Amino acid sequence: MNQIRVFIAVDLPPAIQESVEKQTASLRRKLGDDLIRWVPAKNMHLTLKFIGNIAASHLDFLKQMLIQSVNSQRQFDLQIGGIGSFPNLKRPRVLWVGIHAPADLTSLQKNVEAGAVRLGYEKEERGFSPHLTLGRVRQNVSAADLQRIRSALENTQIGRIGTATIEAVHLYKSDLHTDGSIYTKLLSVPLGNTDR
Repeated sequence: MNQIRVFIAVDLPPAIQESVEKQTASLRRKLGDDLIRWVPAKNMHLTLKFIGNIAASHLDFLKQMLIQSVNSQRQFDLQIGGIGSFPNLKRPRVLWVGIHAPADLTSLQKNVEAGAVRLGYEKEERGFSPHLTLGRVRQNVSAADLQRIRSALENTQIGRIGTATIEAVHLYKSDLHTDGSIYTKLLSVPLGNTDR
């Protein structure tokens, strides 16, 4: 059976991606590529729902669900800024830049999650924690390396990076390669205009 790996996300404008890259450049230099698998700025997005591997024949159902889940949602702004790690600073596995989540984002994510569950996809047990993944700590790093990562994060201050207007939701295909993932948009669903 032909399988594809998919997720649902919102994009950030290139100016925000560039700003994130500039403001995190010193952290990237301090930690290098041996400890962290950095996400290229062009791949930075806010994931609403990671679906995983699906049969290619199920793609149309997923597209219909996304259109139905998103059609009543309106455009909104996200504030980007701050830095941290999951699961916490003592045991960093994922380095991230923060996103201030307005109610519109929470509502959008809940609609997408509910639609995916109706189609039979597994419900995400962890609470929605909006963020942009900067990088992932490599496997088998030493305790000293973890301390170095922790220290670098504690000494990195990232204030407000900017505001992004979210105008659409996208269904992406993710192809895993040795030098990182390649994302391909399969569908874009526009959000309604606000009365700004």
